[in-house]
Amino acid sequence: MYAYDHSGEYGRPGWIVPLGRRDSRGASVQGSNNDIPAPNNTLPTIITKFKLQGLDIVDLVALLGSHTIGDSRCTSFRQRLYNQTGNGLPDFTLDASYAAALRPRCPRSGGDQNLFFLDPVTPFRFDNQYYKNLLAHRGLLSSDEVLLTGGNPATAELVELYAADQDIFFAHFARSMVKMGNISPLTGGNGEVRTNCRRVNHNY
Repeated sequence: MYAYDHSGEYGRPGWIVPLGRRDSRGASVQGSNNDIPAPNNTLPTIITKFKLQGLDIVDLVALLGSHTIGDSRCTSFRQRLYNQTGNGLPDFTLDASYAAALRPRCPRSGGDQNLFFLDPVTPFRFDNQYYKNLLAHRGLLSSDEVLLTGGNPATAELVELYAADQDIFFAHFARSMVKMGNISPLTGGNGEVRTNCRRVNHNY
């Protein structure tokens, strides 16, 4: 059985969601944080974390495109503004004017919980602006910008492709969302199949 995500009707990617997956009856923040990339992870580390979940380079770059919406705390990217490599200097891959705009609300100390748009250009729209930001060296998190600057030609080429063609990004994102939804499903009598799944509307 399948359910369709109709968000594609509004210019955002839509996909067929397989039903019947057995999900855990509980949740673990620690368990989740162990498996997802940290804001300051290197590109090889991020690639490895995705690979361990059965996700490839295309999945990695496409799924990180979800950062076209959402926020990040100052504490998650402060090191890029002041001490990226431990020498007291800002991250040279971060656009200087963008860094200057971030510093007033993300000082060297304090303001840890201040929130910043991951995509300051179109923060409420699901589009391919995230990749255009990376090309302009305006990725907020180090783990975003390394897709372009981390020394891997494959990820850099995908950033350029998605920045140039939103339809391809949407198609790859939808496919990777289905693939991610099939990671390590529970079997037998473990977990539960949820029969009451309400659709949540988001104002992108």
